[in-house]
Amino acid sequence: MKNLKMFVNGKVCKDPKLATAKDFFFPGLDKPGNTSNPLGSKVTPVFVMQLLGLNTLGVSIARIDFAPWGQNPPHTHPRASEILTVLEGTLYVGFVTSNPDNRLISKTLNKGDVFVFPQGLIHFQQNVGYGNAVALAAFGSQNPGVITIANAVFGSNPPISDAVLAKAFQIDKKLVDKLQSSFWMDNN
Repeated sequence: MKNLKMFVNGKVCKDPKLATAKDFFFPGLDKPGNTSNPLGSKVTPVFVMQLLGLNTLGVSIARIDFAPWGQNPPHTHPRASEILTVLEGTLYVGFVTSNPDNRLISKTLNKGDVFVFPQGLIHFQQNVGYGNAVALAAFGSQNPGVITIANAVFGSNPPISDAVLAKAFQIDKKLVDKLQSSFWMDNN
């Protein structure tokens, strides 16, 4: 029984008597993320994978940096709601309600503004200013998860059948193949 390890949320629970400040500390959210990528954004997560002391606490945070016109593309967090605070710049943000309405709820945010994205709904952020933008996102889970919609649909491993995607999106299989090949080159 001495070597028995207890896992909670996929992480080993550390004996509380062995916990140190290091388990509860993450440096560097003051450092801008590298936005030199096709999306023009960088998410710096502080989830349980980066900060073990978050395990079982039900909270986490991330810094999101945006180049001018950069975006955090449509994605969802299956295990958490998100509250976003704009620290610098101007962001256009929104989420889509669930079926059957699929209604877009969106707003342009400025420095100091806050917006909430309900758990599991597809949402996005885009810098609509000419300078850099920075936001902090807080989550109601130590492990909110993230599913980037385009990556999941066109970059899955193994790929989803082009016939399935062509029918679902009502587009030609050649376009599906082109999209899948661009995601496979970028992600695999």
